[in-house]
Amino acid sequence: MDQFSRYELLVGGEALRRIKNSRVAVFGVGGVGGFAVEALARCGVGTLDIIDNDTVSLTNLNRQIIALHSTLGRSKVEVVRERILDINPDCKVNTYELFFGADTESQFDFSQYDYVVDAIDTVTAKLRLIERCVESKTPIISSMGTGNKLDPSKLEITDLAKTHSDGLARVMRKELSKRGIKHLTVVYSSEDAVKVRAEDVSDLLSEEDLQKRTIPASSAFVPSSAGLLIAYKVTSDLGGEQNG
Repeated sequence: MDQFSRYELLVGGEALRRIKNSRVAVFGVGGVGGFAVEALARCGVGTLDIIDNDTVSLTNLNRQIIALHSTLGRSKVEVVRERILDINPDCKVNTYELFFGADTESQFDFSQYDYVVDAIDTVTAKLRLIERCVESKTPIISSMGTGNKLDPSKLEITDLAKTHSDGLARVMRKELSKRGIKHLTVVYSSEDAVKVRAEDVSDLLSEEDLQKRTIPASSAFVPSSAGLLIAYKVTSDLGGEQNG
């Protein structure tokens, strides 16, 4: 028996071997990506590349698995690296403390990855990441909007073309279509977004937030559930056919 024996009972030895021999890149390790990468580590993924340029902040505490009072101000990728190695010391962890974009994309050879997780918030970066994966024929799963959503039961894994009630997905469909990309595996919520106006919650906001017309609200339920769904899809695809 080893630490993955209970998971092996579910998926079988051959599937676990394939998962252990895989390399997955997770772009963005916040509310969605943090839960995704931790679940991937607990499933035995052998090599994890984690990419994020942010630090842990006070407002991350309500939803991000790496956010603790003891980690405030620390680099997210370093905190994630420590957690992964504490879960599975045999995992190889590569960290990139940077924002993925035109200036940094040359640092990544996407043909090395067996799977890519897109948990980036910025549309421009998401689009380029997806383009790079399509060019290299690397499987990718992309998180759509989880802000202003409350009900995790409305989350699902589907094709981008089948999404609705998601503003980010709508923009991504339009922009990817311009680039000749018609299909993309995504996790998204069909729940109608809750609208939060700055003037209604002014006592809870920073000066920067007060300049915005609407405020991105979040819970512990939806981003975490989206991350776990992503990890499920990635490991299912990497492991191939499962027992049962």
